[in-house]
Amino acid sequence: MLSQYFGTDMYWDSMFQSFQDQFENLDKHTQWGIDFLERYSKFVKERLEIEQTYAKQLRNLVKKYCPKRSKDDEPRFSSCVSFYSILNELNDYAGQREVVAEEMGHKVYGELMRYSQDLKSERKQHLQEGRKAQQYLDQCWKQMDNSKKKFERECKEAEKSQINYDRLDNDINATKSEVEKAKSQLYMRTHSADESKNEYAAQLQNFNGEQWKHFNVAIPQIFKNLQDMDERRTVKLGETYRSFADVERRVVPIISKCLEGMVTAAKAVDQRKDSAIVVESFKSGFEPPGDYPFEDYSQNLSRTGSDNTISTPKNEGGVKPDPKHSISKTAKNKLWLFGKKPKVRDSSSLNTNTFSHCFTTLFPKFASDPIAFCLSEMRTVKPRIASFRGLKRRAPSLEDFSHLPPEQRRKRLQARIDELSKELQKEVDQRDALNKMKDVYEKNPQMGDPQSLQPKISETMCNMEKLRSEIHKNESWLSEVEGKVSSRGDRRPSADVNHHAPHGRERSEGTQTHQDWYRSYHPDEFDDEFDDDDPLPVIGHCKALYSFNGTNEGTLLMKENEVLYIIEEDKGDGWTRARKQSGEEGYVPTSYVEIAMEKNSKGAVTYI
Repeated sequence: MLSQYFGTDMYWDSMFQSFQDQFENLDKHTQWGIDFLERYSKFVKERLEIEQTYAKQLRNLVKKYCPKRSKDDEPRFSSCVSFYSILNELNDYAGQREVVAEEMGHKVYGELMRYSQDLKSERKQHLQEGRKAQQYLDQCWKQMDNSKKKFERECKEAEKSQINYDRLDNDINATKSEVEKAKSQLYMRTHSADESKNEYAAQLQNFNGEQWKHFNVAIPQIFKNLQDMDERRTVKLGETYRSFADVERRVVPIISKCLEGMVTAAKAVDQRKDSAIVVESFKSGFEPPGDYPFEDYSQNLSRTGSDNTISTPKNEGGVKPDPKHSISKTAKNKLWLFGKKPKVRDSSSLNTNTFSHCFTTLFPKFASDPIAFCLSEMRTVKPRIASFRGLKRRAPSLEDFSHLPPEQRRKRLQARIDELSKELQKEVDQRDALNKMKDVYEKNPQMGDPQSLQPKISETMCNMEKLRSEIHKNESWLSEVEGKVSSRGDRRPSADVNHHAPHGRERSEGTQTHQDWYRSYHPDEFDDEFDDDDPLPVIGHCKALYSFNGTNEGTLLMKENEVLYIIEEDKGDGWTRARKQSGEEGYVPTSYVEIAMEKNSKGAVTYI
C-alpha cells in the first residue's frame, strides 16, 4: 500500500554516477587543454631563445671582422668598402632577428603565459561551481531520504497501533480503558504518520525541483562555461599560431632590404677604381732613372802590340792581388738587403773617359793613384759597415716631409695646409665673436667689463699669426714640391744624371756615390752584416701607414699601404726588419707600419 511512496535508489545512484563520470571527463579534458597551451608556450620560449642566440652570434661575428681603426685609416678600395657594407647589413639583419625574438616574447609567449593563468583561474571557478551544485543537490536528496524513512517508520507504527486496537476491540475480556487507550494510541500514530507523509511529500517535491534545476539549468550552464572556456583556448592558440608567423613575416621586407644591400655592395666592387686608388696611393713622383754610363776600367791596363790586346797589369812591389777585392769576381746569387745584388759589369766594355771623369770629379786623389785610393777606401769603408744599422736606422721626423716621395710629400703638405686653414678659420670666428661681445660690453657696461676680454682677444690674435706662419711655411714647401713635379716632365734623361743622388737623397752623406759604386763591385763586403745563407723566417706581417724612401744603407723602400713580411722585431731602437714579396730585406721605421705578429700555428694574428 505504501510502496508508492518508497521507490528504490538504483535509478538515482546510476544517474549520479553517470553525472560524476562526465564531470571527471570534463575536468581531465580542460586540464589537458591547459597543459597543451603551456607546452606550446614553452616551444615559443625556446624558439625566441634560439633567435636571441643567433642574433648575438651574428653581432659578435660582425664585431670580430669590423675594422678596429677609424674609417680614415681604412683602405678606400671598393672591395673593402663593399665588405664593410655587407657587415653593416649583416648587423642590421641581426637586429631584425632580435626584433623577432622580442616580438615573440611579448606578443606570443607573454600573452600565452598570461592567458594560461587566467584560464586556470576560470577553470577552477567553474569546477567549484559544479561541485557546489552537486553538494547542494546531495543535501536535498538526503533531506528527502530522511523524511521518507521517517514517514516509513511512522506508517509501520500506525499499522501496529491499528492491529493492537482491533485486537482489544474484539476481545470481550478487554476492559474499556484498555480499548480507549489503544484507540488513543492509534489516533496518535495515525496523526504522526500523516505529518510525516506531508513532510516527505514536501521534501520530495523540493528535491525534484532542485534536481530539475541541477540537471536542466545549473549543470548545463557549468558545462557550457567549460565548453566556452575550452573553445576560447583553442581560438587563442590559433591566434598565437598566426602571431608566431606574422612576427617573422613583418621582418621579411627589412631582411630582404638587407640582402639587397649586400647584393648592391657586391655590385659596387670596381676593379678599375681600386687600381686607380692603388696608383694614386703609391705614386711617388720620382723621375725614372736614366741610362747607366759606359765606364771603362781599362785605363790602368798596359797595352802591347795593339790596342785590342789587353795585358795583365803588373803588381807594384810584387804584391799579389787579393782575390776578395778582385773587380772581376762574380757576386754570389743571394738575396741582398736591397733585393738582387747588382751584377758585375764587363770591364772590357767600359769607357775610360767617363769612368775617369766621374771619379776624378768626385775624388781628386783617384786621378793620381787609383789603386792606392781604392785600397785606402776599402780600409775606411769596411769599419763603417758595422755601424750601418745604428747609423741608418734613425726614424725620419722631418717637418717638411722631405723624407717622402714628391707626390706623397705633396699630399701630406696639402692635408696639413687644409687642417691649419680649418684651425685658422676657427680662430677667426672666435676673434669676431669676442669683438662683438666687446662691443656689446662697451655699449652696455652693466653686462660686463670690455677689458676682461682683451687677454683672450690677444691670445686669439697670437694663435692666428702662428697659424698663418705655419700655413705660409707649408705653402712654400708645397710650391717647391709642385715646382719640381711640374718641371720634371721637361727633363730628359742623360748620363750626367747618374752622377748625382736621386731626388730624396740630397740629405745623404757625401760619400754615398762612392759607397754605391764600391758596393756594386764588392758585394761580399756587405754580406757579413745582412746576408745569411738561409733567409730569416717570417714572424708576422705589417702594413705601411706612410711611404718611406729607404735611401740610407740598410733601410727598405716601402709605399703607403704596402704589405711586408716581418722577419725581426723592433729591438727598442725604433726600427723593424722586414722583407718584401720580391725578397728584398731591410729596416723600416716601426712608427711607419702597423704590425700583425703571428700568435699560433694556425696563423691567427692580433693587431698591435
